[in-house]
Amino acid sequence: MEDPAAASTPSPSPDPPAPPDNQSPSHSSPSAPSPAAAAPPGPGPRELAAAMEAVERDAAAIADSYASLFASLRVALSNVTSTSAENMDCLGDVVGRLQESALEASSKGNKYINSCLRLNEEMRGLESLAMQLKILRKNVDSLDLAVNQLLRLP
Repeated sequence: MEDPAAASTPSPSPDPPAPPDNQSPSHSSPSAPSPAAAAPPGPGPRELAAAMEAVERDAAAIADSYASLFASLRVALSNVTSTSAENMDCLGDVVGRLQESALEASSKGNKYINSCLRLNEEMRGLESLAMQLKILRKNVDSLDLAVNQLLRLP
């Protein structure tokens, strides 16, 4: 790539010196150079075309560089976005499975609580049965004692 400073057009030359006050340009002698001839020549059409071509090449290279940069950014953004979308899908699956597991655990917990409540109700019914068994045991013991006393009579 060419140096942009070398490809730029040369700066215009300074104005030719003004003729002395005692001479006017219309009264100059034929041996003195004319002001137009004394000025250095400006860039020619070829130099101007070459400078324009260099500027166009530089502009095209810069445009290609920007296009490459934007393409890279687009790919990077696409990768990040697709990764994020994949992560969101995965997170959705995990949350769905967690919700299913929580519902299953909750259902099993409710069944356990209901079983405990039924057992409690049955135990209340057994309290009266246990009391009846204690009374019956007491009566059996009394009967056994009475039978033993009758059998020991000499």
